[in-house]
Amino acid sequence: MAGIGRTAAQCASVRFAAALMVLGGATVPAPAAPAIRGDQIALAPHRAIYDFTLARASAGSGVTDMSARMVYELTGSPCEGYTQNMRFVTRATTPDGGTSINDLRSSSWEEGTGKTFRFNSSQLRDDQATEGTSGDAARNQDEIKIELAKPQKKKTAIAGTALFPIQHSRELLAAAQREESVFESDLYDGSEKGEKVYATTAVIGRIKPDNYNANLPAVENSQKLSGLKSWPVSLSYFEPGKGQADAVPTYELAFLLFENGIVRKLTLDYGDFALKGDLKSLTVHETPKCEPKGR
Repeated sequence: MAGIGRTAAQCASVRFAAALMVLGGATVPAPAAPAIRGDQIALAPHRAIYDFTLARASAGSGVTDMSARMVYELTGSPCEGYTQNMRFVTRATTPDGGTSINDLRSSSWEEGTGKTFRFNSSQLRDDQATEGTSGDAARNQDEIKIELAKPQKKKTAIAGTALFPIQHSRELLAAAQREESVFESDLYDGSEKGEKVYATTAVIGRIKPDNYNANLPAVENSQKLSGLKSWPVSLSYFEPGKGQADAVPTYELAFLLFENGIVRKLTLDYGDFALKGDLKSLTVHETPKCEPKGR
C-alpha cells in the first residue's frame, strides 16, 4: 500500500477494451487508446481504518492470538506530492499467556514525479521505543542517493530503477488498467533501517463487477466505492537478487483494489502467521486541484 504498511496501492482508473464503431453499415475498429502510464494516475486522498484478526498461526510462530488496528491516511496530488501517514498497533498473545503490544508509526512524502522521497518511522513495544528510521532519497538518471538521519547518519545509493511507494502504487494500478496479470518491480520504501530494497511481484486478478462492493459488509462511507471497478491483488516481497521462481517471499499482501485507490479485504501474510483485515471506517477527502505546470 502505496502504502498500507508498505503501502498497499492507490489509484484512479480508466479501463481499456477493444471498441467497435458502426460507420456506413460496416464495422471498423476504433483507434486504439494509448496505454495508460503510472504517472497519469492521480490517487484519491482518503483516511481508512482497518481492524485485523488472526487468520492462522503455525505451531512455531510463538503466537496464539493477535488483533490489530491500522489507521491509514493519504493526502496530496501529483502537483504538490503525496503524504502518507500510517499507525499500526498489534496486540499479540504468546503460548504462555503473555501479551505484547507493538506500535508502528510512519509518515512519508513523495514528490509527484517520483524524484524525491522523505520518510520517517518509529516503533514502540510495550510503550518502549525500539527503533526509528528517517531519511531522504533523491533520484537521478542512474541511481537513487539516500541520506539517512536515523538510526545513524549514513549516505548510500541504490539502483535508479527501484520505485518509491507512491510510484509503485501508481504503476501497479496502471498495469491493472492495461489488463495485465503480473507487475514486477524493485521497491524502496525506507524500511529495514532505510537500507532495504525489495523485489516485488504483484499478481492481478480479473476485474470485479461494478456492483461488487454492494455485496461486501456495509461500513461508514463504504457506499462511495459502489459502482467502482476493482481487482484482487496479491503482492509478494522478495529478497533482491534471488530467483523469484524458487524463492519464498519475505511476506505477502493480498487486497481488493478499487479504481479510486482505496482497498478492502486485506490479508498480511508473514509466513508463520497471517492477519485478516476488514475496512471499518472510510473518509474520502476532497481532491486538490492540480493545474498543469506553466499555467
